[in-house]
Amino acid sequence: MNVLILKIIALSTMIIDHYGAIFHSGTEIYRIIGRLSFPIYCFLLVEGYFHTSNVKKYALRLLIFAFISEIPFDLAFFNEVGFIHQNIFFTLFLGLMTIYIIDNKSINLKYVKYAIIPISCILAIILAVDYNIIGIIYILSFYYTKKYTKLKRFSVIGLIMAVTNFGAYILQQFSLLALPIVYFHNGKLGPKNKFLQVSFYAAYPLHLLLFYVIKSRFLF
Repeated sequence: MNVLILKIIALSTMIIDHYGAIFHSGTEIYRIIGRLSFPIYCFLLVEGYFHTSNVKKYALRLLIFAFISEIPFDLAFFNEVGFIHQNIFFTLFLGLMTIYIIDNKSINLKYVKYAIIPISCILAIILAVDYNIIGIIYILSFYYTKKYTKLKRFSVIGLIMAVTNFGAYILQQFSLLALPIVYFHNGKLGPKNKFLQVSFYAAYPLHLLLFYVIKSRFLF
């Protein structure tokens, strides 16, 4: 299972999750399916970090789409633009910067590396990013277990996620179902070009904007 297939699964389950949250808030099956998405994105973020030729460009791309997506995100979920809750790109950006600082050998001050994790968790709370502290923990669990054997890696990640999920609502435990999917990642990228790359990023704000238009035009 290559990176492209994982991206398609993550995007599809995310859209299903958002569809359920926006149009069928009382139907849990959409949210259960949607729990698969974020762990896959966390895995892809860490893989992207280790394979990118330019982490700063990667981070900038996440940040740009975080700001592009914020208005569609607010409108789709809250019907107004505000700072109640920030979209998933901010979570991914924060997680990426955290592992970059931890991994950066040019930063010699140990206290900076020790402090970055609690600082990131505090920022996740203050900024109210999607998945909050859970998002940072998921990303770090994939990062710190990168060199483990596959079976050990996913056993440890599964335990961390299961414990962490107790801090969220009960359906979050279904996120563990994403691990068997990621387990079969074959280390290959699959087809890759700029169009596909931008399309996967752009799909996030575009589907939220579409959902908002449908909701505002036909449901109110």
